Amino acid sequence: MAQTRAPRGEYAKSAGRRQEIVAAALEVFSEVGYHKGSIRDVADRVGLSQAGLLHHYPAKHLLLEAVLDWRDQDALARMGAEPPQGLAMLRAMVELAEHNQTTPQVVELHVTLSGEATAQDHPVHDYFVRRYAAVVKMMTEAFEHAAARGQLEPGVDCRSAAITLVALMDGLQGLWLLDPDSVDMAEELRRYLRPLIIVELQGPH
Repeated sequence: MAQTRAPRGEYAKSAGRRQEIVAAALEVFSEVGYHKGSIRDVADRVGLSQAGLLHHYPAKHLLLEAVLDWRDQDALARMGAEPPQGLAMLRAMVELAEHNQTTPQVVELHVTLSGEATAQDHPVHDYFVRRYAAVVKMMTEAFEHAAARGQLEPGVDCRSAAITLVALMDGLQGLWLLDPDSVDMAEELRRYLRPLIIVELQGPH
C-alpha cells in the first residue's frame, strides 16, 4: 500500500512550531548560556512538555545546532542570492554589523557561545573552529579581490587585515552589549577599513 503523505497544512504547522522552538532556544541560550539553559526552559516558553519538544529536537545539542544554523542562514540571506566579492563583501560585513545592532539576542548568543566554546568538550567547539576559519578565509579573499583591483593600499597584508577585522567585529559585540549607547559597531568597522581602502567605502550611515 502506498504511504499517505502528510497534509501540507500539517507540515507547515510542524515547521512553524520548530521555528517557535528555535526562537525560544535563542532566548534561553543567549540569556544563560548553553550549559545552564535546559530543554525544559525552552519547552516552557513555547507551551510544550519536555517530551513534546524532544519530538522535534531529540537532543539538546541538536537544538543548539538548529539555532546556529538559523543565524548563519539569516546572515547569508542578507547578502543576496550570491555572496558578494571584494569590496562589496567588506561593505556587506559593515551592513551586517549595523543590522546586528537591532538584534541584541542574536549578538548575545554569539558572544556567550563563542566564549563557552573555547572549551574543547563544548558541543559546538568544532563548529566555532570551522566557522572562524571560514570567515577569516572569506575576509582574506575579499581583501585579496580588492587588492587585485587596485582598491587596497599598497603593502596591506590581506590575511592579517582579515584576522583583525574578524577580531574587531567580535570585540565590538561584547562592548556593545555592555553599553549599547557608547558603541556604534558599524561605524567602528568603517573607521578600521577606510585607511586600508583607496576608494570610498560606501554603506549605510
